[in-house]
Amino acid sequence: MIGARTLEANMGGPRSRGRSQRVTATVLGDEEGPIRCSRLLRVGLNFGRKSPLNVVRDLIRACGFDDEEDARRAIVLPPLPCICRVDESLRPKPIASMEPDDALFQAMVLGLCTPWRYDPGRPMLWTRTSLTRRLELFSGQGFYA
Repeated sequence: MIGARTLEANMGGPRSRGRSQRVTATVLGDEEGPIRCSRLLRVGLNFGRKSPLNVVRDLIRACGFDDEEDARRAIVLPPLPCICRVDESLRPKPIASMEPDDALFQAMVLGLCTPWRYDPGRPMLWTRTSLTRRLELFSGQGFYA
């Protein structure tokens, strides 16, 4: 008691002192320090109202390939697995305004990706979902440095 006043500290139960704060951090995109996961690529295609599968089949023919395996043998893709992250901020150009070989390259990368991993050894899987993802690909080579 101080003078005629009473000071009370730590009023209320534990739930009244609760606090919530969202903490986010990432090593993805970090190119300095002991953990390096540099960004290699950003990929995303805007098909507009067209069917992604039909557009990709047309791209294969426009680039002079017989099928996706023929294209896969000829196009240089990232050789090592990568970490992927969905990139909602990426606003891809309309596919009609892209060079066919650039659009096919991105379609091939997307066909080898899940939302979390790019794997050049997996089968090429083109679905509406895989072709309409917007992704960032990161090298995981420096993660265990």
